[in-house]
Amino acid sequence: MKGITVRFVLVLMAACIIGAAVHRSVAAGEKVAALPKAAVDEHLAASPGQETAVIAGGCFWGIQAVFQHVKGVISATSGYSGGAANTAEYEVVSTGTTNHAESVKIVYDPSKVTYGQLLQVFFSVAHDPTQLNRQDPDEGTQYRSVIFYGTEEQKRIADAYIAQLDQAKVFPHKIVTQVVALKGFYPAEGYHQNYATLHPDNPYIARYDLPKVANLQQMFPQLYRTQ
Repeated sequence: MKGITVRFVLVLMAACIIGAAVHRSVAAGEKVAALPKAAVDEHLAASPGQETAVIAGGCFWGIQAVFQHVKGVISATSGYSGGAANTAEYEVVSTGTTNHAESVKIVYDPSKVTYGQLLQVFFSVAHDPTQLNRQDPDEGTQYRSVIFYGTEEQKRIADAYIAQLDQAKVFPHKIVTQVVALKGFYPAEGYHQNYATLHPDNPYIARYDLPKVANLQQMFPQLYRTQ
């Protein structure tokens, strides 16, 4: 989606799509399985606190929706990472020339969920990490798969998990997810926040995002929360 007009054209197109399900979506009666746990991970903290993770993998509507349903996540905010502050605007980012990716900042309680568990959810249900500079119908570098690490420990866990998944050949193609240092996160415009929650009947949300939340519930019942 290279602009807000294109996005809503795709919304209308999605209403007419009947056929193959989106990546790892749930068909009637289908049993799906989560990817393996991260072999390299942090331990659950002894006491409540707050840590931050920033990830990108296609339209931020769906990524935000998934992590808003993960236990231990305090907040999930749609925004932009990878480029400069003065280009962190939807219409500009949608040109694909800013180096920004549509991203989600996740604030979580490390006594309830680990960084490795968040990455397990990210790779299992939130997106397809083998798609280069696109995700489902959305094309452009702003839809690339990225883990923006904030600490060396996050980088260590992310690099190790990608290597683990590639070695296990859990995907038919090599993972293209970038692991890069977080330089800044810029919240998206208000109308993008909580979009899937506020517009569950939107054809784009129904087609591409609600199946991700359904997969989260099925694959990770111990991490899933309704609200």
